[in-house]
Amino acid sequence: MKIFLDANILVSVLNKEYPLFTYSSRILSLANRSDFKVFTSPLCLAIAFYFSEKKSGKKEAGLKINLLGSKILIADTTKVVVSQTIENARINDFEDGLEYYSALGEKCKCIITENVSDFYFSEIEVLSARDFFEKHL
Repeated sequence: MKIFLDANILVSVLNKEYPLFTYSSRILSLANRSDFKVFTSPLCLAIAFYFSEKKSGKKEAGLKINLLGSKILIADTTKVVVSQTIENARINDFEDGLEYYSALGEKCKCIITENVSDFYFSEIEVLSARDFFEKHL
């Protein structure tokens, strides 16, 4: 199963934010299983780096992002993704649109986020970390 992790899932892992860390870290560990492909976008990594840097400093944040980037797949955020986001009148948040179309481009079956309502326009499954864990694991 191909899944896409939103920035808030990555931040919770990098900063060990409880209680979400309990679920998000387990979901991130799916990258080690052959039956899952775990994606995120460059934008989500940038957001995760920003919040990790605020908590841990630039050097530590860089090490964390480097490790994260070696474990999960990075979805393309292309000109087509940007155009699709702009052209979809239902999308009010540009960032969420970029993440959505990046996930679709990789044929992800689910977006995992703590802001499920932000993806009200999604035609693929959108679940919180806990709901994903309970439903699929």
